[in-house]
Amino acid sequence: MGGYLARMPIISERFISEPIKPLTETADTSRMAIGEPGLPEKFVWRGRTICVRAVLRTWRKSGKCRHGSPEMYVRKHWYEVATESDGVMKIYFERQARGGKGRARWWLFSVRESG
Repeated sequence: MGGYLARMPIISERFISEPIKPLTETADTSRMAIGEPGLPEKFVWRGRTICVRAVLRTWRKSGKCRHGSPEMYVRKHWYEVATESDGVMKIYFERQARGGKGRARWWLFSVRESG
């Protein structure tokens, strides 16, 4: 058992929680027909362009109506993506931007690097 664990790569996930700027011309618009955001194939984070190589998984976070209705609404669309140079990133799209109109809607939640 110890030998198996010794061969496993060490994975480190760093919490980031920073806005990212999607390059809208690279967005996958095919999912927009079913109410999902157009996931960008490229986005800018800390002045660098990050290229998405593959979508590993997706999920949604829902919440109750904020005005008393019993209905549930999608609050965030989550994506775990493999990038060309920065490991695996978790990003999400907020349906209602923090702080109102004109605020960031795409966020980088975490980065997972092996090594």
